[in-house]
Amino acid sequence: MTLTLDGNAGRVEILHGISLDVQSGQSVGLIGPSGSGKSSLLMLMGGLEQATTGRVQALGKDLTAMDEDQLARFRRDSMGIVFQSFHLIPTMTALENVATPLELAGHRDAFERAREELEAVGLAARADHYPAQMSGGEQQRVALARAAAPRPKILLADEPTGNLDGTNGAAIMDLLFGLRDRHGSTLILVTHADDLAARCDRVIGLRDGRIVNERGPAAADAGEVA
Repeated sequence: MTLTLDGNAGRVEILHGISLDVQSGQSVGLIGPSGSGKSSLLMLMGGLEQATTGRVQALGKDLTAMDEDQLARFRRDSMGIVFQSFHLIPTMTALENVATPLELAGHRDAFERAREELEAVGLAARADHYPAQMSGGEQQRVALARAAAPRPKILLADEPTGNLDGTNGAAIMDLLFGLRDRHGSTLILVTHADDLAARCDRVIGLRDGRIVNERGPAAADAGEVA
């Protein structure tokens, strides 16, 4: 697939002929310098950006053939997404932030499951606190709990430790991989840190919108393509 966007200086080619298979249950680290296309690739994988050419398929569905409403429902039901910024709703408590996507998906046990996920990230005692009452590390834990609460088949994480110090960043990564293991999700992780990427089954390097190298087992016989 390719991605070309219109900028102030004209059309800019972001991704050039990317071809990539990810097997169900794999963890994949995307690394490369700033501007290499890591986050753009992640956005295409999540249906948050439309490919200019080519197709994006996930769980047997063609994301490039879906409209915005279909994509939103697909993400709600099958994906958890964690960004560098926490994107919590400031007027909702931690519990309400985690429960909201579950309620929208029609889960009757939304608040029960939300409490379980907050407990899993060590924030059971902060369930009734608002984002402004929590540290950055705690807010990112809430964001992780919110992403994991629907028990998604695919977890996408874009620099989830970028706004945190080293100690909090390491704790968040432990939690992220723990949630992945607990739910059996496929994990795609964008990071600048080689040591974090090395925890993944595969590490894919990008430069100038192209895949330039890969370490770890290639997508093969681990299971169905995610």
